[in-house]
Amino acid sequence: MERAARKAGNRLRRDFGEVEHLQVSRKGPADFVSKADQVSERTIYDELLHARPDWGFVLEEGGMIEGDPSKPRWVIDPLDGTTNFLHGIPHFAISIAVQEPKLDGSGWGEVTAALVYEPIQDQTFWAEKTRGAWLQDARLRVSSRSNMSDALIATGIPFQGHGDFAQWSKIFAAIGPQVAGIRRYGTASLDLAWLAAGRFDGFWESGLKDWDTAAGCLLVREAGGFVTDFRGRSVDIASAQVLAANNGLHSKLHKSLVGALK
Repeated sequence: MERAARKAGNRLRRDFGEVEHLQVSRKGPADFVSKADQVSERTIYDELLHARPDWGFVLEEGGMIEGDPSKPRWVIDPLDGTTNFLHGIPHFAISIAVQEPKLDGSGWGEVTAALVYEPIQDQTFWAEKTRGAWLQDARLRVSSRSNMSDALIATGIPFQGHGDFAQWSKIFAAIGPQVAGIRRYGTASLDLAWLAAGRFDGFWESGLKDWDTAAGCLLVREAGGFVTDFRGRSVDIASAQVLAANNGLHSKLHKSLVGALK
């Protein structure tokens, strides 16, 4: 996973330096795909296919590629933070996760390995189920802050054609006055990695995709944090609704969120 991410990351760094020359197309309202996304995805796909030829793939750009249904599959975002990338903002990442098939054959279940690679700072966040979360070779733990007034919370803000403005506004109005700060950086995989590293204390967003959060969810959990949907359910990959935080803050954020959405 790291070899694939670093190989793709080297190309992303080069493309970032010449972003004005990239071919860019529009997938939907305020939803862009660049040649850099496509090349990164192909690089990661080729590396991982060579390593595990019978595994399937869930790719942001390439869609679903079936493998042996009894084997795991890769869930990949080749460039999380494309809008940042295209605007010359050095905050984007590659996200790769391993998702296991359910034992009863009814679909896909838990994530057991995860990697978020940040090419500009050359930082690799990774986790394996029951082995903890790590930044390079340093063990990660979520923060120990338990007071809302001390907490720095990350979020994703709805934008053109994406998200529920009314819902987000209600949650922001409930949480914002209680916390030390709210940040929106536009790269969900890094938001969750930074939460695992104790840089953020909580995170909420809705309307994401599995490739945005699959790796980040495991990072937070293996660093001692909690990830649920807005109802408080601990799903394998929280994407449609994500509420993540350390042990001392998750219940408080959940209470505020639920109260806002009544």
